[in-house]
Amino acid sequence: MDELRRRVYGADHDDPAPYAEPGREYVELVGGPLDGLLVDVTGLTAQERTAGAMLITNHGQFGPGGRADYEARCGDPGRWDWAGDVP
Repeated sequence: MDELRRRVYGADHDDPAPYAEPGREYVELVGGPLDGLLVDVTGLTAQERTAGAMLITNHGQFGPGGRADYEARCGDPGRWDWAGDVP
């Protein structure tokens, strides 16, 4: 799939440009409620990227306002794996 036609986490459903943009750096979310979305990591250090992220989602176990925990995949800096949902 063309990365520039991939949806980016945080883009609103009515956003006129919800897709990846040239010149930006992204990681792919794998598994969980945000599977397949990209996260813009442009400007993050390598250390910050290995920390992963707790991302707000309405589609996780805890419903609106819950968070999905994504952790950097060992050996594959371009992907973050779902580690579970938290309130």
